[in-house]
Amino acid sequence: MAVFAIGQHPWVFVGGLLGNLMSFLVYLAPIPTFARIIRKKNTEGFHSVPYVIALFSAMLWMYYAMVKTSASFLLIVNGFGCFIEIVYITIFFIYAPRQARLFTIRLILLVIVGGFCLILLVCNFIIKKPHRAKAVGWVCLLFAVSVFAAPLSIMRKVIKTKSVEFMPLPLSICLTLSAVGWFLYGILQLDYYIALPNTLGFAFGMIQILLWVLYRKTTPVTKKQQKQPEQVIDIVSINPNPNPNPTPVAAVPANCVGNDGNARNGMGTGHAVAVN
Repeated sequence: MAVFAIGQHPWVFVGGLLGNLMSFLVYLAPIPTFARIIRKKNTEGFHSVPYVIALFSAMLWMYYAMVKTSASFLLIVNGFGCFIEIVYITIFFIYAPRQARLFTIRLILLVIVGGFCLILLVCNFIIKKPHRAKAVGWVCLLFAVSVFAAPLSIMRKVIKTKSVEFMPLPLSICLTLSAVGWFLYGILQLDYYIALPNTLGFAFGMIQILLWVLYRKTTPVTKKQQKQPEQVIDIVSINPNPNPNPTPVAAVPANCVGNDGNARNGMGTGHAVAVN
């Protein structure tokens, strides 16, 4: 986001601040999962995919913020996102079985080394500077929108099973508020690369909250207590989660690439505006 300055609409600062606060909470959501992994010294079937995708999303939005300039909010939250996702991936790598480690290495080489480096090379050496921010913005927007497949899958599962065990209400609320903040920040600055993905984030978030209200009484209490969310991608950070993941995804804000997922085999959506 951008730093609040004289002459700038005060709601830009409010939106950026709200998006940042909510995106930070979304990034911290997997902490209980990794505390459990460290305690048991076992990844217990959790996957590294959501965390690698979340790292890629945060890197994309950081690059967009640097190319665009005057986007301090976006830079800060996604910088934190990169740091925390690297911590998560490191812990996963330490306690994962050999096959899961090899898969994680291949995924990092493909997505981070291959994908992100390719984007850097194309944008820096092929696309001219005046068009660079627009090109990177389109990449972030398309990636953030694609991440919303996660919330759709989790919502379908909720409707099919009539259970919200994989879609905790606090996470859905955080992702929804994150989408509101990033949308406000983007639309007031006429930055549609941030605003557009978060319209989806808000819509999916409201639908998830509605589903929680409809099915909260039909969720088995015992199962609900056994499951733990894994990761959410904030679209804008991703948070557009935003998140794709084993964690519930609530329309990821375009900044936290945003996201929902199953506790053991899903990928969250996140804020995908990349957190921002």
